[in-house]
Amino acid sequence: MNDCCVRIPEILLPKEGTDLCRWAVIACDQHTSDPAYWEELGRFVGRAPSTLRLTLPEIFLTEDCAGRIAAIHRAMNEYLRGGIFRRLPAGAVLVERKTPFSPARFGLVISVDLEAYSYEAGARAQILASEATIVERIPPRLKIREGAPLEFPHVMLLYDDREDRVLGKLKASRASLEKLYDFTLNMGGGNVRGYFVPAAEEIVSAFASLADGQGTLFLVGDGNHSLATAKAYWEKVKAGLPEEERALHPARFALAEAVNLYDEGIRFEAIHRVVTGVDPEKFAASFPREGEGEAYLVVRGQKCAAPLGRDAASAVRKTDEYIAAYLLENGGGVDYIHGEEEVRRLSLQDGCVGVLLPRMEKSALFAAVEKHGCLPRKTFSMGESAEKRYYMEGKEIVHG
Repeated sequence: MNDCCVRIPEILLPKEGTDLCRWAVIACDQHTSDPAYWEELGRFVGRAPSTLRLTLPEIFLTEDCAGRIAAIHRAMNEYLRGGIFRRLPAGAVLVERKTPFSPARFGLVISVDLEAYSYEAGARAQILASEATIVERIPPRLKIREGAPLEFPHVMLLYDDREDRVLGKLKASRASLEKLYDFTLNMGGGNVRGYFVPAAEEIVSAFASLADGQGTLFLVGDGNHSLATAKAYWEKVKAGLPEEERALHPARFALAEAVNLYDEGIRFEAIHRVVTGVDPEKFAASFPREGEGEAYLVVRGQKCAAPLGRDAASAVRKTDEYIAAYLLENGGGVDYIHGEEEVRRLSLQDGCVGVLLPRMEKSALFAAVEKHGCLPRKTFSMGESAEKRYYMEGKEIVHG
């Protein structure tokens, strides 16, 4: 591949004086079973400018979202007219994130060419989904993007850079960079700092060098369905454009934070399953088992071994296949949970049973996708829920 997919954006940030602790909120795909979290966050944000007004928490996707989507579009346009934003010169943002679980994680906010991204199974591209994409989840997200002049990403792209060639020097010299923000994130999200990186052409060259000789530069670590929605939107926009207008249209490029797979702040955690509305003992009785492995059933708060082999992706696949077949025959629902203690707690509720799944080694990720294609959905999580990306930087996706 001769052309690197990395592009240098003109990023939008809230103007100076904005309460950033209220501006930045956690990724919309978190706390999908915890309405109290979003209620508390809403009370904290109040009427202050906030990305809470510009995104749709997935907990509400089961409702009729037309009113919420219209409100998002209104808020974006009001923020644009009201001078909420300042536009940075072309450049990247070096992000330093500290959480209660990790002393530091570094990433770089860039934009990437959606023409170089695919979520199709078996595809070859510079940017690939790390897990299976549920295409049925795209349409409600697409409705938001179709009327939105702006995007705010929680997408995190992983790249394989064991020697830290892309960010090593930048991290070491960050004290000499312009600090854009430094504040405490709400709801226990830790602290985040952002530094402006004006010499961004060097960044593109570094990524291009990293990509040289390997087909895939990025795997989507978080926000796969958001990036898939951006791709679907671009395909619709592109279809109505003359060829000469496609190369530089802002919808072609999506904002994301690129993070080195080997960053010390990147820890892969298992994503467990909690099945609801079922007979726990009946569910457990036919659960598949093999001779070894570290998967566990959790019935009424108690763990019992349910070995599914040594391969984490295979264990997830077998679990999901069983759950899907069981629910089809018996009814019920499934949710995806971080943390063993939370699974134990939920399993004490009537009609609930948990499945604790093994953790995937992060060093195996690129090889696993290369060998097997997309992994099963929710095979791994990058850290705890509170460590997920908060919405901060934005970019225009329509011509201003």
